Amino acid sequence: MRHSPAARIGISIAVATGLYGVSFGALGVASGLDLPQTMALSILMFTGGSQFAFIGVVAGGGSGAAAAAAATLLGVRNSVYGMQMNALLAPRGWRRFAAAQVTIDESVATAVGQDDPTEQRRGFWIAGLGVFVLWNAFTAVGALAGNALGDPKQWGLDGAAVAAFLGLLWPRLRGREPVAIAVVCALATVLAVPLVPPGVPILVAALVAALLGWLGHAREAARAEARAGKAGVGTAGTGTDEAGLGVEGLEPDLDPYPHPHGHAGPHEREDRA
Repeated sequence: MRHSPAARIGISIAVATGLYGVSFGALGVASGLDLPQTMALSILMFTGGSQFAFIGVVAGGGSGAAAAAAATLLGVRNSVYGMQMNALLAPRGWRRFAAAQVTIDESVATAVGQDDPTEQRRGFWIAGLGVFVLWNAFTAVGALAGNALGDPKQWGLDGAAVAAFLGLLWPRLRGREPVAIAVVCALATVLAVPLVPPGVPILVAALVAALLGWLGHAREAARAEARAGKAGVGTAGTGTDEAGLGVEGLEPDLDPYPHPHGHAGPHEREDRA
């Protein structure tokens, strides 16, 4: 265990993520939840982005239904993670339920980052259970500290939930398209605020993001199909299926057959010929 790379990564991620639970606990009570409600939300929901979305809507005066809807939208990705981990780890019996509860960004990332199946399982469980224990422990610390602070508005904590959520979002904005979508969604939210009840603007932004993402995917698929068609015309009659290999987005990120294992690159094949 001491020499396990998955264990080292899992523990470090658990500690770093768990400490952040302090902020959720403090913001939970600042948004109007009491200690038992904050802890129940943390233990049962247990997915940071959805938790911050929930208390962000509640802090803004939104209804419980709107807060739950916003949290659910952000938690959809965990369903995809669950299918991936079920295929990768194949848990059985009660472990299936435990694995479902601790399937989060950190546990999935630790597992898929390993090559050995044993290390994959070890990384998943160490990261998942470690984050679960530490996150909830420090959530309790933050909630107790938040109660001791008194009125959150005098400390400026009434807007801290939104700031924390933006802090989670910012590192994910890589590339022009995600930034453009974020800007359009922010504009849609601002326009919707005076027109709809609290909590609904974030749902409007989610729908706008989904629409833009779908349109972008359809546009890229059409471009890829057009490129593949042109490449097919240029290679017609050659008897090969290599027309689509140059289409952007279809090539593998990594060469699955490195040269040292006997699969020579095109220049090496020419030299051998």
